[in-house]
Amino acid sequence: MTALYQVLEDGKVGIFESPTGTGKSLSLICGSLAWLRDFEEKKRQEDAWVLAAEATEKDEEMKTNESTPAGPGSMTEPDWVTQFLQKKEEVDMKNKIKEDQLRRKRREEKLEQMRHNIQLKFASKRKREEDDETIRLLRLSQQILTPGGEGLALEQGEEELVLAEYESDEETKKGIKLDDEDDFEEEHVTKIYYCSRTHSQLSQFVHELQKSPFGKGTRLVSLGSRQNMCVNEDVRRLGTVQLINDRCMEMQKNKHDKKSEEPEGKKKRGSRLTCAFYAYDQMQSLRDEILVEVKDIEQLVSQAREVKACPYYASRYAIPAAQLVVLPYQTLLHDSTRRASGIKLKDQVVIIDEAHNLIDTITGMYSSQVTGAQLCQAHSQLAQYMERYRSRLKAKNLMYIKQILFMLEKFVGALGGNVKQNPNYQKVSQQGTTLKSINDFLFYRQVDNINLFKVQRYCMKSMISRKLFGFTEKFGGAAVIPENEPAKTGGLQQYLQNINQKSQGQGVADVQEVGESGPVRSASPLMQIESFLFALTNSNQDGRVLVQLQGSVAQSSLKFLMLNPAVHFAEVLKDCRSVIIAGGTMQPVSDFKQQLLIAAGLQPDRIVEFSCGHVIPPENILPIVLCSGPTNQQLEFTYEKRALPDMMDETGRILANLCNVVPGGLVCFFPSYEYEKLILGRWEKTGLLGRLAVKKKIFQEPKKASGVERVLSEYSRCIKLSGQSAGPLTGALLFSVVGGKMSEGINFSDDLGRCVVMVGMPYPNIRSPELQEKMLYLDHTLPKTNGVSAGKVLVENLCMKAVNQSIGRAIRHRGDYASILLLDHRYSRPTVLGKLPQWIRSSAEVKQSFGPAFASIRKFFQMKKTTSVSPT
Repeated sequence: MTALYQVLEDGKVGIFESPTGTGKSLSLICGSLAWLRDFEEKKRQEDAWVLAAEATEKDEEMKTNESTPAGPGSMTEPDWVTQFLQKKEEVDMKNKIKEDQLRRKRREEKLEQMRHNIQLKFASKRKREEDDETIRLLRLSQQILTPGGEGLALEQGEEELVLAEYESDEETKKGIKLDDEDDFEEEHVTKIYYCSRTHSQLSQFVHELQKSPFGKGTRLVSLGSRQNMCVNEDVRRLGTVQLINDRCMEMQKNKHDKKSEEPEGKKKRGSRLTCAFYAYDQMQSLRDEILVEVKDIEQLVSQAREVKACPYYASRYAIPAAQLVVLPYQTLLHDSTRRASGIKLKDQVVIIDEAHNLIDTITGMYSSQVTGAQLCQAHSQLAQYMERYRSRLKAKNLMYIKQILFMLEKFVGALGGNVKQNPNYQKVSQQGTTLKSINDFLFYRQVDNINLFKVQRYCMKSMISRKLFGFTEKFGGAAVIPENEPAKTGGLQQYLQNINQKSQGQGVADVQEVGESGPVRSASPLMQIESFLFALTNSNQDGRVLVQLQGSVAQSSLKFLMLNPAVHFAEVLKDCRSVIIAGGTMQPVSDFKQQLLIAAGLQPDRIVEFSCGHVIPPENILPIVLCSGPTNQQLEFTYEKRALPDMMDETGRILANLCNVVPGGLVCFFPSYEYEKLILGRWEKTGLLGRLAVKKKIFQEPKKASGVERVLSEYSRCIKLSGQSAGPLTGALLFSVVGGKMSEGINFSDDLGRCVVMVGMPYPNIRSPELQEKMLYLDHTLPKTNGVSAGKVLVENLCMKAVNQSIGRAIRHRGDYASILLLDHRYSRPTVLGKLPQWIRSSAEVKQSFGPAFASIRKFFQMKKTTSVSPT
């Protein structure tokens, strides 16, 4: 907390590592909010001091003027004019301070009013009831209206699908305004943005804050996606994030358009959907309640349903006055999402928690992939859309639709296909992956003359993907009809029968997949293609386009790979007063420093590193690097050696010995799913699995995420029952994969994880084109480290990050204890040991042979059995 406080005070960038179970969340809360409280108090005192000094100067000036007689030349240049000119900057500063004080006073008075004026709730409720009645009457009156049309006669509801007239290519900052937006334009106070990966982690952080000394007096806002916060059931049913976002924006636009009268003589369009929850009075009331009491997202959504207000926008309108804003870090790190959310980072503090995957997250956010099936289907749907509404579309709409169709045709051509044929039946002549720079790809496909920035603005403003989705929903364009089966269509659907025929087997993005929870509704393929088009607007040196050919055109794909995440993180670093990158396992930190901070232009002297040990005593952890097995077979799980029968058998003998001395749960991590399958198959063949099952019941990480809870529950139950009985079973053995569903975010505390075994070093696939291109990029842009190229350092760091995440699953609180076994002699290298977390590295022992290692493990658990350390 002291180190965090000092980093914020100095306006620096900190990389903080604090193992899970050490009170990291509470430390971040108390350290940062204590600084914010002191910062606000210091600013008040400085303002008061300046104003007091100004009053003193005025008194002295008046006394001087009274005692100085006016001379003959005083009319030409009075003294007070000279003094005013000399002190203009000082006066301006004092005026600004006065304005700040006045603004702060008004804000505090308003917050006080929010806390005490309970009658506002009842007044708001009465207003809502009146609004509901008005909306009901409007809907009744709309039933007698019939949609008009020009040219083609439209069915009921089809008016919504036609693109509005597109006037300008120029980017505008004007958004949709509410009835009284002045209230939302207030200046942002100094605040802390706290980011984490998931909504559940954010809720946990808010609950920690509620229990802390800062829980009562802090103005906190919880931000989330529309998918998590929308309370309009009709919109929520759309399912996917993109569809929910587009429908929400369209309903806002409809509500705004209804307020402006259309010119006389212009035919009125049909009735359009609006959202009853998007109303100023209700959202203002909810915003006030957000600022008065700390709420997590679930509590906020529940409150929003009660007051019939939109929590998504109410929370955003509360941002300026908030002291602490909690949000998923995708919202803060993605530039357009950040701006759309009303987040202003100038002179603010950002804390990014659970940041061990920060580089991958930013890279993934700005990367994009589209398949041949999606490209062909989008082309078919968009062409039919243009054909049907051609007479109603203005010139610019037609121009941009034709440009998009042209690009789709060229992109399919890059995969060796033709948009007029079924991509499933078009085989690729030569399989493989080709990498191109952005400019080379655009020249290669002859689309370099199209202004992608204008196309991007057109897609965003016209919401064409949303219109196209509604079009295919209404007329069955998303359906996939089996081969040789005629389409069962009637009426207007017959008009679009060729869509169904062309989409045969193309529905990668649109086909409904039936999962365990029922059909999953997918978005229009054009939505994904828009993301790819936007990615192509990055700088040429910052990314690559991968043309991946495999099997058929439908299976082939185009992928944009972001190589330089620093270019998107640079704005955060430039604007913020201070940035904190925190996590339970941040080692090795060289990636963060080189690829994210220094590459973004940050000076090394602004970077502060802090790593604390665990709260457990040293005797509660036993990390061992094991170089050889029971038969003195050297442990080296390289790609060439790990599949050897002798190596797999030696690994099995190690586990068999461990099962005899390790109580409770033993978790074994393999480097990949393929190796797990291979080695378990070998053990089953040799009978080793049967011998292991005598001592430990065997569990395996499920293939589906939905099965994780069930496996963990049965695993936990088995360990508990075996501990209560005197039978031969001493617990359970869980086989997992590094980077899989059990390697991150799972809690193997106490008896669930008394020993964690890491089989080999999980190096990434060096033959991956994406990794090779990333290594090549880093070799050209970053210096060598101790004579080792940046690309090779990246590969080793990726491996050790995966290891650190996995082995950190065991020790979860101060009373916990566990042994960690690293099976591979390469872990004994100083450069590798140095990349383990400090709390593990300081206790690590390197054992060249199995005998001494096994003796240490047996002694460790015998001592723990006699001392009976209980969890706290």
